Amino acid sequence: MQQAESLFEHRDASVGATLRVFGLHLISLAVPLYTLAFVATGPHPGLCVLAWTIVVPLIWVLDRTSGPALHPPVRLVASWPFDGILVVLSAVQIANVVLGLRLVREAGLRSVDAWVMILLVGVSSGYSAIVVAHELVHRKERGLFRLGRLLLCTVFYDHFTTEHVRGHHARVGTDEDSATARYGETFEAFWRRTVPGQLKSAWRIEARRLGDEQMKWHDPRLLRSSVLHGFLAETALAGGLGVAFGPAALVAFFLQAYVAVRLLEAVNYFEHYGLRRVGKKVRPVDSWDSNSWFTLFARVGLSRHADHHAYASRPFQALRPWEESPKLPFGYIVTTTMAVFANKRLQRLLSRELERRKLGPFAEQP
Repeated sequence: MQQAESLFEHRDASVGATLRVFGLHLISLAVPLYTLAFVATGPHPGLCVLAWTIVVPLIWVLDRTSGPALHPPVRLVASWPFDGILVVLSAVQIANVVLGLRLVREAGLRSVDAWVMILLVGVSSGYSAIVVAHELVHRKERGLFRLGRLLLCTVFYDHFTTEHVRGHHARVGTDEDSATARYGETFEAFWRRTVPGQLKSAWRIEARRLGDEQMKWHDPRLLRSSVLHGFLAETALAGGLGVAFGPAALVAFFLQAYVAVRLLEAVNYFEHYGLRRVGKKVRPVDSWDSNSWFTLFARVGLSRHADHHAYASRPFQALRPWEESPKLPFGYIVTTTMAVFANKRLQRLLSRELERRKLGPFAEQP
């Protein structure tokens, strides 16, 4: 069986190939820009505002009917255009939050406009902002890394920076990892376990870096904790938004963040569901992949999750498919919906794939 590594080595770089890949990844801008159009043109008259929600079922259908993306990546002439996509997505996210809160201030929290804003900005925050932040916090460039943290502050989840990079990637597929869903665990049970678990883990990771994992909350060394810095930055951001746009808008800010984090954790739920790591090295079989073409380009390569865990610093446009990894039944958008609203059915589909590949609880005993 030919592996993606060897396939990757036979794809040559060219300006044309770079432009084609760049053009396909511009699809990732569609939902954020659609959301920007909504928040920039409001308030909207009457119930016609509900027509703006059509984008949610539309992206679901596109993901559901999308063909497979099994091609290996190409060697690109330059990487900076793809970093440019991330920067533009970051700018659009910030604009969406600010203009969305302006809309709520003018229309009122009880308006249909406000609730459509919470839905669209929340979906866009989860759909692009957290995904982009996930990409950026893995980068070595300090500017891109800090931009990723800023994006996470817009959904009040900056501790994800510490926990994901230094916790989840080290412990994925083990009992110690709060972000690995156990076989048979429902999404709601996972949600109740993972949200506080990741926050506690991030706090401990930073405390350990500063000298004592069990240090008290009032220990002065914690003043150098990046988790504390993130919390203070988030609090300052929320306070500033509250002063600028009012208490109703602040409520809307937290609600869109809740929507975004629910989407993030639904993705976390199925990305390693039921898998058990063997040994210290993370293998392609320790993460679920999706072959959805739409997910690959609309969510900046996130669907090639196995390669991301094997090579965390690899940029999204260079991620490779792995035949060995278990495959999700649908793209990320459909699977996220199933994780939340059709969890039992999703578990049955994932169980069949685990059994077929003899992974997780179906792994052959040595």
